Amino acid sequence: MFLHLGGDIVVRLKDVIAILDLETTTISKISKEFLKVAEEEGFIVNISDDLPKSFIITEIEKKSKIYLSPISSATLYKRAGYMDSIANI
Repeated sequence: MFLHLGGDIVVRLKDVIAILDLETTTISKISKEFLKVAEEEGFIVNISDDLPKSFIITEIEKKSKIYLSPISSATLYKRAGYMDSIANI
């Protein structure tokens, strides 16, 4: 199954490692450093011009990618859970 992250970006659920809230996780010094290094190394993809609300860590074909999404982490979790439950029918 697939998860729509916003804009024209869709990823396979099995490629998603984590869906994290940008506001609460960037309070941590370690999270800020992680995102800074990821941006410097070109792993970050900004999905929209809107202010990002969440970031999604994925591994696609053994390459890490981090998507900045304008969609909240709660909404993405719900979408992922809904898609996962459909797959089990």
